[in-house]
Amino acid sequence: MRSCINLWIVVALFVPVLLSLRSRRGETQIQTTPSSSSAASLSDSSSFSVKLANTFQFNQRIRDGSNLEYDFYKDTCPQAEGIVRSALTRIYFDHRDVAPALLRLFFHDCFIQGCDASLLLDENDGNSNSSVEKQAVPNQTLRGFDKIDLIKEEVEQACPGVVSCADIVSLAARDSVLLAGGPFYPVLTGRRDNHQSFFEEATAQIPRPDDNVTRTLHLFNLRGFNARETVSLLGGHNIGKIGCDFILQRLYNFQDTRQPDPSIPPDFLRQMRLNCPNNSNTNNKDEFMTSKPMSSDVHSKSGMSYMQALSSSVSSGSTFDTHYYQSLLRGRGLLFADQQLMAEDKTAKLVSAYASDDGSTFRMDFARVMLKMSNLDVLTGLQGQVRLNCSRPVTS
Repeated sequence: MRSCINLWIVVALFVPVLLSLRSRRGETQIQTTPSSSSAASLSDSSSFSVKLANTFQFNQRIRDGSNLEYDFYKDTCPQAEGIVRSALTRIYFDHRDVAPALLRLFFHDCFIQGCDASLLLDENDGNSNSSVEKQAVPNQTLRGFDKIDLIKEEVEQACPGVVSCADIVSLAARDSVLLAGGPFYPVLTGRRDNHQSFFEEATAQIPRPDDNVTRTLHLFNLRGFNARETVSLLGGHNIGKIGCDFILQRLYNFQDTRQPDPSIPPDFLRQMRLNCPNNSNTNNKDEFMTSKPMSSDVHSKSGMSYMQALSSSVSSGSTFDTHYYQSLLRGRGLLFADQQLMAEDKTAKLVSAYASDDGSTFRMDFARVMLKMSNLDVLTGLQGQVRLNCSRPVTS
């Protein structure tokens, strides 16, 4: 009887995510309400037992090279996901900005050569003189490496040499989203760590804050994401803060004109300039870091969030809701690349659709696309390695 009850709990929790995997975003609204998003939800997610793997076939390939499983460590380190969850929860209540930081770190790792923890390396294939992804300009403002190291240390104490850094990053990103009020989604495991790092690719291929919509869609399309999935993923900007370094050129020297972006509404321009005053040389485009990524710089001393971007007359619910899309509809995008989603009809319609309901549609789509992102071009089986220290490859 007890096993039947547990199975019903599993089914009830997973139905929203399953529906989101099936649903196609358009003008129709998804009616299913996602599960509660809070620290309590993170604890409740432990209800997902091994029965889930028997009920639903998770290990279907998303991209070539992906062969992941649900609860991959059930025999070798059954407590692995619980350790990641509890360690991150402790960190979160002391450092609330860890959630957007780890979400951003996850994205930057997966976007370059797949979710293989290559971003965490301090040396390239054992060569300390070779440049690594951490050193690429788009990654120089990333935070959270030390938090991943802390979680890895706890996992290693329980199960030495078993759980990959790549799996820890993916699990920590999922749990960060949930702690920040976002939806739960299943994370498959069994990733292996890369022994190489990809400096040139990270420098050239991470999306930039000054990208137009064509380049943004192109970069995501190269990785198998359509327009709907891209618009949904960018909704992750609704948590954390966009640092002023990502905004200044748009405010004071847009496209080397020494003028602000003319598309910014005057009242919003004044608000942005109050938050990000011109304290540096705006005439040097290179100094304005235009190759930095479209991501939240949560440790910047100054900046803005998308909650601030909304007018005080616009109500907004939980932190992880539709205020990002509502801001874009009002021309109040913080990044040029974000506001560019309104410049093309197909992406503008998606923004409007996400902004028009109670947030359930966005949460569904975000859960689905985060599951897809976490499976992007992973190493499995005999590929790669399992690092003992996330910043150093295992050498023979």
